[in-house]
Amino acid sequence: MAKMNFGGVEETVVTREEFPLSKALEVLKDETIAIIGYGVQGPGQGLNLRDNGFNVIVGQRPGKTYEKAVNDGWVPGETLFGIEEACERGTIICCLLSDAAVISQWPNIKKHLTAGKALYFSHGFAITWSDRTGVVPPADIDVIMVAPKGSGATVRSLYLEGRGINSSFAVYQDYTGRALQRTLAMGIGIGSGYLFETTFQREATSDLTGERGSLMGAIQGLFLAQYEVLRENGHSPSEAFNETVEEATQSLYPLVAKNGMDWMYANCSTTAQRGALDWMGPFHDAIKPVVEALYASVKRGDEAQRSIDSNSQADYREKLDEELRQMRESEMWRTAVTVRNLRPENAK
Repeated sequence: MAKMNFGGVEETVVTREEFPLSKALEVLKDETIAIIGYGVQGPGQGLNLRDNGFNVIVGQRPGKTYEKAVNDGWVPGETLFGIEEACERGTIICCLLSDAAVISQWPNIKKHLTAGKALYFSHGFAITWSDRTGVVPPADIDVIMVAPKGSGATVRSLYLEGRGINSSFAVYQDYTGRALQRTLAMGIGIGSGYLFETTFQREATSDLTGERGSLMGAIQGLFLAQYEVLRENGHSPSEAFNETVEEATQSLYPLVAKNGMDWMYANCSTTAQRGALDWMGPFHDAIKPVVEALYASVKRGDEAQRSIDSNSQADYREKLDEELRQMRESEMWRTAVTVRNLRPENAK
């Protein structure tokens, strides 16, 4: 593991050059990796591991997701099993179920965590708030984490592009003395571009803050507020959407991703530069107290409890579908459909 400088701060980083796939395969040559849950992260991580030559099986309950696994080439009775049988067969049990499903399935998983196995997560939620989830691992296993910084679909697509997604890693419990090697081998095996060190608690709090903040919650709130103001002042839906979302996602954000915010600023008009520099301060000052309140709510466990409570309701899926329907059928996102269809690559 190497120390690298991030903005003047040293962090521990592992690259594929330092820990090549050949080394990962050697470390895990006697392991059976059981992917438990084939919903969001399961397909990407499982398929990448399989393509990279690891011994992988999948554990999934019957239903549409089970059929998806079959369609992806997992063979019932050979590489595809029920959750408990996969946990029994696996030496590294990858708990990639939703947070709510982890809680409900924990008794079935725990009974198969025999001495020397590894319990692998891609999110620190269940362990960090174990007083609320009830997920307390036995003392005679390794408890490890590799958390890709993106969706399961991106884990797969970036792997197929030969790139790889960045991931954080952590060791919560090292019983065998091999926990770190197992962790890094798993990180390389799922196709990580590079791995940076964290803890279960830091990953969980930063992840929940990011999802509710700049990754999803805050960005939808900002988009909607600007769109509404433009529409209320007589701008057409097309103009309001293009100036709010389309230009951001199709033109400016890719420049930020490639070269940084300063480069994007430097390559915009002088009018845009001046306005952005003048207004970023008021936006920062208005938003930071909200982010501070959000982080405090996450750290207290309030957001974890809200997630647990809502997901445990019998009608949660119906309520969620209704909330998403309202978003999808709002004027802004109905306009998005038309705008996307007008992009040159989609135009007929």
